[in-house]
Amino acid sequence: MRTPTMGNLQLYSVVVTRSEEGKKALAPAHFNQPMVTGAPVVLTICADYRRNHPLGRKPQGNPRDTTTFLSFMNAATDALLFTQTFTNLAEEAGLGTCFLGTTVYMPKMIIDTLKLPKLVMPVATLTIGWPDEQPAQNDRLPLRSIIHNEHFEDYTPEKIDDFYAEKEALEENQEFVRINNVETLAQVFTDIRYTKKDCEAMSIGFLDALKQQGFL
Repeated sequence: MRTPTMGNLQLYSVVVTRSEEGKKALAPAHFNQPMVTGAPVVLTICADYRRNHPLGRKPQGNPRDTTTFLSFMNAATDALLFTQTFTNLAEEAGLGTCFLGTTVYMPKMIIDTLKLPKLVMPVATLTIGWPDEQPAQNDRLPLRSIIHNEHFEDYTPEKIDDFYAEKEALEENQEFVRINNVETLAQVFTDIRYTKKDCEAMSIGFLDALKQQGFL
Protein backbone atom coordinates (compact mmCIF):
# COMPACT_ATOMS: atom_id res chain seq x y z
CA MET A 1 0.00 0.00 0.00
CA ARG A 2 3.05 2.30 0.22
CA THR A 3 3.77 1.91 -3.47
CA PRO A 4 4.02 5.20 -5.45
CA THR A 5 0.68 6.48 -6.71
CA MET A 6 -0.52 9.34 -8.92
CA GLY A 7 -1.73 12.24 -6.74
CA ASN A 8 -1.92 9.86 -3.75
CA LEU A 9 -5.26 8.61 -5.15
CA GLN A 10 -4.41 4.86 -5.14
CA LEU A 11 -6.37 4.23 -8.31
CA TYR A 12 -6.35 0.44 -8.09
CA SER A 13 -8.26 -2.46 -6.61
CA VAL A 14 -7.44 -6.15 -6.28
CA VAL A 15 -9.89 -9.02 -6.71
CA VAL A 16 -8.67 -12.11 -4.82
CA THR A 17 -9.82 -15.46 -6.20
CA ARG A 18 -9.23 -18.56 -4.07
CA SER A 19 -12.17 -20.85 -4.85
CA GLU A 20 -11.83 -23.62 -7.43
CA GLU A 21 -15.05 -22.44 -9.01
CA GLY A 22 -13.76 -18.88 -9.33
CA LYS A 23 -10.43 -19.96 -10.82
CA LYS A 24 -12.12 -22.22 -13.35
CA ALA A 25 -14.37 -19.33 -14.37
CA LEU A 26 -11.33 -17.10 -14.96
CA ALA A 27 -9.28 -19.69 -16.82
CA PRO A 28 -10.82 -19.26 -20.32
CA ALA A 29 -9.95 -15.55 -20.29
CA HIS A 30 -6.32 -16.60 -19.82
CA PHE A 31 -6.37 -19.24 -22.59
CA ASN A 32 -6.74 -21.95 -19.93
CA GLN A 33 -3.13 -21.68 -18.87
CA PRO A 34 -2.64 -24.27 -16.10
CA MET A 35 -1.28 -21.85 -13.52
CA VAL A 36 -4.71 -20.19 -13.22
CA THR A 37 -6.39 -23.26 -11.77
CA GLY A 38 -3.21 -24.76 -10.32
CA ALA A 39 -2.17 -21.84 -8.11
CA PRO A 40 -3.80 -21.42 -4.67
CA VAL A 41 -4.54 -17.74 -5.28
CA VAL A 42 -5.21 -15.60 -8.34
CA LEU A 43 -5.03 -11.81 -8.03
CA THR A 44 -6.68 -9.62 -10.64
CA ILE A 45 -5.35 -6.09 -10.31
CA CYS A 46 -7.68 -3.44 -11.68
CA ALA A 47 -7.40 0.18 -12.70
CA ASP A 48 -10.09 1.61 -10.44
CA TYR A 49 -11.41 5.13 -10.91
CA ARG A 50 -14.79 4.24 -9.44
CA ARG A 51 -13.72 4.70 -5.82
CA ASN A 52 -12.47 8.20 -6.63
CA HIS A 53 -15.42 9.09 -8.86
CA PRO A 54 -17.90 10.04 -6.07
CA LEU A 55 -15.59 12.95 -5.19
CA GLY A 56 -16.62 14.49 -8.49
CA ARG A 57 -20.29 14.43 -7.48
CA LYS A 58 -19.77 17.16 -4.92
CA PRO A 59 -21.04 20.60 -6.01
CA GLN A 60 -17.56 21.90 -6.75
CA GLY A 61 -16.69 18.94 -8.97
CA ASN A 62 -17.71 17.57 -12.33
CA PRO A 63 -17.91 13.76 -12.61
CA ARG A 64 -17.48 13.92 -16.39
CA ASP A 65 -13.93 15.20 -15.89
CA THR A 66 -12.87 11.86 -14.40
CA THR A 67 -14.10 9.58 -17.18
CA THR A 68 -11.35 10.06 -19.75
CA PHE A 69 -8.67 7.94 -21.34
CA LEU A 70 -6.13 9.83 -19.24
CA SER A 71 -8.05 8.70 -16.16
CA PHE A 72 -7.58 5.12 -17.29
CA MET A 73 -3.87 5.65 -17.96
CA ASN A 74 -3.35 7.12 -14.49
CA ALA A 75 -5.26 4.27 -12.88
CA ALA A 76 -3.50 1.63 -14.99
CA THR A 77 -0.12 3.08 -14.02
CA ASP A 78 -1.08 2.98 -10.34
CA ALA A 79 -2.29 -0.61 -10.71
CA LEU A 80 0.88 -1.78 -12.44
CA LEU A 81 3.10 -0.07 -9.88
CA PHE A 82 1.14 -1.88 -7.16
CA THR A 83 1.53 -5.14 -9.09
CA GLN A 84 5.30 -4.83 -9.24
CA THR A 85 5.62 -3.87 -5.57
CA PHE A 86 3.45 -6.81 -4.55
CA THR A 87 5.50 -9.16 -6.73
CA ASN A 88 8.75 -8.02 -5.14
CA LEU A 89 7.38 -8.46 -1.61
CA ALA A 90 5.82 -11.84 -2.39
CA GLU A 91 9.02 -13.23 -3.88
CA GLU A 92 11.04 -11.82 -0.99
CA ALA A 93 8.79 -13.87 1.30
CA GLY A 94 9.55 -17.00 -0.71
CA LEU A 95 6.34 -17.15 -2.73
CA GLY A 96 6.26 -17.94 -6.42
CA THR A 97 4.45 -15.59 -8.81
CA CYS A 98 3.45 -15.60 -12.45
CA PHE A 99 2.40 -12.44 -14.29
CA LEU A 100 -0.28 -13.15 -16.89
CA GLY A 101 -0.12 -10.80 -19.85
CA THR A 102 -3.36 -12.35 -21.11
CA THR A 103 -5.36 -10.02 -18.85
CA VAL A 104 -5.60 -7.38 -21.58
CA TYR A 105 -6.36 -9.87 -24.38
CA MET A 106 -9.96 -10.65 -23.47
CA PRO A 107 -10.85 -8.17 -20.72
CA LYS A 108 -14.62 -8.45 -21.24
CA MET A 109 -14.55 -12.05 -20.04
CA ILE A 110 -12.77 -11.00 -16.87
CA ILE A 111 -15.11 -8.04 -16.39
CA ASP A 112 -18.13 -10.33 -16.62
CA THR A 113 -16.64 -13.07 -14.44
CA LEU A 114 -15.58 -10.70 -11.65
CA LYS A 115 -18.64 -8.45 -12.03
CA LEU A 116 -16.51 -5.34 -12.46
CA PRO A 117 -18.62 -2.15 -12.54
CA LYS A 118 -18.00 0.91 -14.70
CA LEU A 119 -14.67 2.72 -14.20
CA VAL A 120 -13.00 -0.53 -13.10
CA MET A 121 -10.78 -2.23 -15.70
CA PRO A 122 -8.56 -5.33 -15.31
CA VAL A 123 -4.94 -4.64 -16.26
CA ALA A 124 -2.86 -7.37 -14.60
CA THR A 125 -3.16 -10.84 -13.12
CA LEU A 126 -0.80 -12.63 -10.75
CA THR A 127 -0.96 -16.27 -9.74
CA ILE A 128 0.52 -16.83 -6.30
CA GLY A 129 1.69 -19.93 -4.44
CA TRP A 130 4.52 -21.73 -2.74
CA PRO A 131 6.74 -23.01 -5.58
CA ASP A 132 7.35 -26.73 -6.05
CA GLU A 133 10.66 -26.03 -7.74
CA GLN A 134 13.23 -23.30 -8.29
CA PRO A 135 13.78 -23.06 -12.05
CA ALA A 136 16.54 -21.01 -13.60
CA GLN A 137 15.73 -17.37 -14.25
CA ASN A 138 14.52 -16.47 -17.72
CA ASP A 139 16.99 -14.73 -19.99
CA ARG A 140 16.96 -10.95 -20.29
CA LEU A 141 18.41 -8.46 -22.74
CA PRO A 142 21.64 -6.72 -21.65
CA LEU A 143 21.41 -3.41 -19.80
CA ARG A 144 22.92 -1.53 -22.74
CA SER A 145 19.84 -2.39 -24.82
CA ILE A 146 17.49 -0.27 -22.69
CA ILE A 147 19.65 2.66 -21.55
CA HIS A 148 19.73 5.88 -23.61
CA ASN A 149 21.99 8.66 -22.37
CA GLU A 150 20.67 12.22 -22.60
CA HIS A 151 18.47 11.46 -25.62
CA PHE A 152 16.98 8.46 -27.39
CA GLU A 153 19.49 6.80 -29.68
CA ASP A 154 17.58 5.01 -32.42
CA TYR A 155 18.32 1.38 -33.13
CA THR A 156 20.38 0.16 -36.05
CA PRO A 157 20.48 -3.40 -37.43
CA GLU A 158 23.95 -3.74 -35.92
CA LYS A 159 22.73 -2.71 -32.47
CA ILE A 160 19.76 -5.07 -32.64
CA ASP A 161 22.05 -7.95 -33.59
CA ASP A 162 24.30 -7.07 -30.65
CA PHE A 163 21.43 -6.78 -28.16
CA TYR A 164 19.90 -10.14 -29.13
CA ALA A 165 23.07 -12.13 -29.79
CA GLU A 166 23.27 -13.72 -26.34
CA LYS A 167 19.53 -14.48 -26.21
CA GLU A 168 19.51 -16.09 -29.64
CA ALA A 169 22.59 -18.17 -28.81
CA LEU A 170 20.88 -19.91 -25.88
CA GLU A 171 20.20 -23.57 -26.56
CA GLU A 172 16.60 -23.37 -25.34
CA ASN A 173 15.85 -20.45 -27.68
CA GLN A 174 17.45 -22.23 -30.61
CA GLU A 175 15.19 -25.19 -29.86
CA PHE A 176 12.23 -22.80 -29.65
CA VAL A 177 13.05 -21.60 -33.17
CA ARG A 178 13.42 -25.17 -34.44
CA ILE A 179 10.11 -26.51 -33.11
CA ASN A 180 8.28 -23.50 -34.58
CA ASN A 181 9.81 -24.14 -38.01
CA VAL A 182 11.17 -20.61 -38.46
CA GLU A 183 14.63 -19.14 -38.97
CA THR A 184 14.91 -16.57 -36.18
CA LEU A 185 13.61 -15.98 -32.66
CA ALA A 186 11.95 -12.75 -33.81
CA GLN A 187 9.82 -14.70 -36.27
CA VAL A 188 8.38 -16.81 -33.46
CA PHE A 189 6.90 -13.71 -31.89
CA THR A 190 5.96 -11.69 -34.98
CA ASP A 191 4.74 -14.49 -37.27
CA ILE A 192 3.30 -17.02 -34.81
CA ARG A 193 2.68 -15.82 -31.27
CA TYR A 194 1.74 -12.15 -31.73
CA THR A 195 0.49 -11.75 -35.27
CA LYS A 196 -0.76 -8.42 -36.57
CA LYS A 197 -4.22 -9.90 -37.14
CA ASP A 198 -4.52 -11.15 -33.57
CA CYS A 199 -3.13 -7.94 -32.06
CA GLU A 200 -5.56 -5.82 -34.08
CA ALA A 201 -8.52 -7.96 -33.00
CA MET A 202 -7.50 -7.85 -29.34
CA SER A 203 -6.90 -4.09 -29.57
CA ILE A 204 -10.47 -3.60 -30.80
CA GLY A 205 -11.74 -5.78 -27.95
CA PHE A 206 -9.74 -3.79 -25.40
CA LEU A 207 -11.03 -0.46 -26.71
CA ASP A 208 -14.59 -1.80 -26.65
CA ALA A 209 -14.06 -2.84 -23.03
CA LEU A 210 -12.77 0.64 -22.15
CA LYS A 211 -15.92 2.13 -23.68
CA GLN A 212 -18.11 -0.34 -21.81
CA GLN A 213 -16.39 0.54 -18.53
CA GLY A 214 -16.83 4.27 -19.14
CA PHE A 215 -13.28 5.39 -19.84
CA LEU A 216 -13.92 6.38 -23.47
